[in-house]
Amino acid sequence: MAAMLTHAQIWNALDRLAARAGLSPSALAKRAGLDPTTFNKSKRVTPDGRARWPSTESVAKALAATGTHIEAFMKLITDNAAAAAQAVPLIGFAEAGAGGYFDDGGFPVGKGWDEIAFPAVNDEHAYALEISGSSMEPAYRKGDVIVVSPAAPIRRGDRVVVKTKKGEVMVKQLTRRTSKTIELQSLNADHPDRTLPTSNVLWIARIVWASQ
Repeated sequence: MAAMLTHAQIWNALDRLAARAGLSPSALAKRAGLDPTTFNKSKRVTPDGRARWPSTESVAKALAATGTHIEAFMKLITDNAAAAAQAVPLIGFAEAGAGGYFDDGGFPVGKGWDEIAFPAVNDEHAYALEISGSSMEPAYRKGDVIVVSPAAPIRRGDRVVVKTKKGEVMVKQLTRRTSKTIELQSLNADHPDRTLPTSNVLWIARIVWASQ
């Protein structure tokens, strides 16, 4: 008897399709010309709690937008490697400075996070940020996704996300770190380098992956 397809298999395949293209589910929907919320978790159930299928049209547009053949998509559905993909929380970079998304240690908390399937991270607290604006070009452009690992060791030269106690969130390259200061190089030549007193920094975390 042939195995039945499940809702979870189809949605997981769409998550993996997005991750393969270096996109969040909402960015994939936008690229496919769909409403950005089409593939969000909230759209995967009906208001009365029943599982909902994605429309054939939305799947077809997602495949066209990523240049993926239906055979490859079927492999994403049936491939057991799907189980190895970790669901990483995702928000827009512009939202990262707002309250409620991180605890004081820099770990993702609270509601409002989307998810992105990401197979190669060994930190259960890892999360993803979707870049907005042009302040990090040419390193990162609008729509790029970076995966951040609060548990990863940080060395000189690493690209990092830093949050100050005033709520400012920035992406820089670590130049030097002492007990008193953290020296950061800007990724964009039009933006100044920064030297911050360690006492002003709430947390610093390493970027372990970026879509390019």
